[in-house]
Amino acid sequence: MKRKAAATPDFFSAQVSSARRFYLNLQPPRGTKLAVVCGGVEQCAPDYEIRRETFPFYSIEYVARGEGSLKLGRRSHDLRPGIIFTYGPGIRQHIKSSAQKPLVKYFVDFAGTHSAQWIRRAGLAPGKVSQVFPPNEIQPLFDELIRSGQRGTRHTPELCRQLLGCLGVKLLESRAPLQSEDSAAFAAYQASRQFMQDHFQKLRTLEQVAQECHLDTAYLCRLFQRYDHQSPYLFLTRLKMNEAAGQLQRPGALVKNVAADLGFANPFHFSRVFKSAFGISPDAFRKLR
Repeated sequence: MKRKAAATPDFFSAQVSSARRFYLNLQPPRGTKLAVVCGGVEQCAPDYEIRRETFPFYSIEYVARGEGSLKLGRRSHDLRPGIIFTYGPGIRQHIKSSAQKPLVKYFVDFAGTHSAQWIRRAGLAPGKVSQVFPPNEIQPLFDELIRSGQRGTRHTPELCRQLLGCLGVKLLESRAPLQSEDSAAFAAYQASRQFMQDHFQKLRTLEQVAQECHLDTAYLCRLFQRYDHQSPYLFLTRLKMNEAAGQLQRPGALVKNVAADLGFANPFHFSRVFKSAFGISPDAFRKLR
């Protein structure tokens, strides 16, 4: 423990109740495209406050619990669970925790010639704030990143770099608008998505979904394209096909019965949809196990 404390970079705040951190090469070789340099999770103390005029690396921070305030450059933001913010060289930061609800926040710092490009591909930008939904959606990836970083094997740098890539894709999938940005539309999307998850077995058409959710069918499609980057029909079909795969693995399951249970009047239509989703027919799928 003493060895790790001595190695702690001076840009970390001492105003933390507890922390799990890892450190890799803080000076990646010249020409490195993308490398994770450090990361961790911090339980902030009630008096946690950090001011920096700049930062040597690109960074992504994620609020898991608690509340606080943030100023990046000249823009101020509230911090709450699910908030993601990014910064890097040349961006002034002022992060302050609430004394009543201290922050618990994850972070990963990285460097390399492709760092800025990587942030843009993840749908982020240095000095910007976003959020994920549900708020805990990306926490498991951060936890795995910390576990991998602390192992210290010869594979650790590459494993952490790959996990950073996975985090970027997960951020693309789970990003949501900030509460002040079109919250009514996002709430309608959330409600319709949850309704489909709860009732997909009995749903046959998008018109049913729209009617039950008090939405226009065309508007429902626009919501899913905007926030899920796919059609609601594709989402509903994937729910049905995943359930179908589970049912077909049961001993004695019949394709026609599974099709009927999932609202398909025609088992041939069900088989076509199943093959389109998984690349093989229901009968071929049953023979895999």
